[in-house]
Amino acid sequence: MKAMILAAGYATRLYPLTISRPKPLLPIKDKPIINYTMDQLENVPNLSEVYVVTNHRFYKNFKVWASDYKGKKKVTVINDRTLTNEERLGAIGDIQLVIKEAKINDDLIIVAGDNLFAFDIRKFVDFSRSRVPYCSVALYDINSIEEAKKFGIVTIDKNNKILHFTEKPAKPESTLVAICLYYFPKEKLSVVSKYLEQSKHSDAPGNYISWLVKKEDVFGFTFSEEWYDIGDKKTYESIKDSYKGRQV
Repeated sequence: MKAMILAAGYATRLYPLTISRPKPLLPIKDKPIINYTMDQLENVPNLSEVYVVTNHRFYKNFKVWASDYKGKKKVTVINDRTLTNEERLGAIGDIQLVIKEAKINDDLIIVAGDNLFAFDIRKFVDFSRSRVPYCSVALYDINSIEEAKKFGIVTIDKNNKILHFTEKPAKPESTLVAICLYYFPKEKLSVVSKYLEQSKHSDAPGNYISWLVKKEDVFGFTFSEEWYDIGDKKTYESIKDSYKGRQV
């Protein structure tokens, strides 16, 4: 099993904080955001390597971080070779780049570098592995129709199969948000390139899941613990000194 952390964005909504430092390396309490994700991944059995995909502007920042990282998992930083927000490959483009360059042929956990979640990721992995060869997505009930408009929204059946997935709907059918935490079995990795061939939307991963749901089964793992999508300065400032993370 492998994992991929998406960290190739330019985080323009957090300027000036992210002009010279990537968002996943901003501090939350006593450590960078990305370290909370790594803490989770360190606990996943049979996970042999974590790929961090970033852009050329922040490649050196992540190389320094990786050299200082003291965890047990192997970390490889991959440069997507873009320099500006306008050039970015998009999340799905970056996923395909890493799959191809690293020649990944294993089940793959994918997580956004700016997501903080307090549930034990091993529960998500166990849930997902029981649904192989299908893909799985982590879900969170945001309990607000207005907030739901900002995210990918899903409806699920009694077996946790996703019935509908809509990216940033004007009229959400539910308040169940798909967060950027995915499990792609190795049998499904080739489907990413098929999506890119058929679609012009290479950015939001939700667009890929929306497309996939129409073609085959995709399952949703719902959790209720703390979760933050650090998309702007208001969210970052509200938790940077108070986030507790997963309680062991």
